[in-house]
Amino acid sequence: MERPVIAALLLVGVIIGSGVGSSYARARRGWNDYRTAKKTVPGARRAAWLLIKVVTTKIGVIALLLIGAVAYAAAGGSDEPTPAAPNPSTAPDERPAR
Repeated sequence: MERPVIAALLLVGVIIGSGVGSSYARARRGWNDYRTAKKTVPGARRAAWLLIKVVTTKIGVIALLLIGAVAYAAAGGSDEPTPAAPNPSTAPDERPAR
């Protein structure tokens, strides 16, 4: 009569122990992953700011080039000479208006 009770208690203890052990192992892995991630955050943050700086610099250069191109086009920067303005004097075969 004593053996089945001991066997049942042993079985319950093994089941509870394996549950507690797996939970503890999962918690340890979580803490180790957290520590690893915490150590890499400053480097990742530095890299992210560097990438943002590079992108904003490229966008700024492109914006300046576009603004310069628009200003050049607005100022009439073509290589073709401008046509001569019409002369307001009357032609010799025209009669003066009265």
